[in-house]
Amino acid sequence: METVITQRGQVSVPAAVRRKMRLTPGQKVVWQPVSEVECRMLVVDAKTPAGPLAMLGYARKFRKTRRTADWMRELRQGEMR
Repeated sequence: METVITQRGQVSVPAAVRRKMRLTPGQKVVWQPVSEVECRMLVVDAKTPAGPLAMLGYARKFRKTRRTADWMRELRQGEMR
């Protein structure tokens, strides 16, 4: 498959590649130069942020969100027992 770089430096991803890789409009990719004549395109998984930010909201999978006052009330009741 062959594509042409536009005046603005844009490249179209062939439809067959988009289908096979399940690429959607707006999805991000990373370009990695391999050599002077080769480049690798990697799909960025938007669902998984990199680094420690990946943990934000993780606890919501296990418990409902509660107000701080509710947590403190529960903790204080445990101390009284």
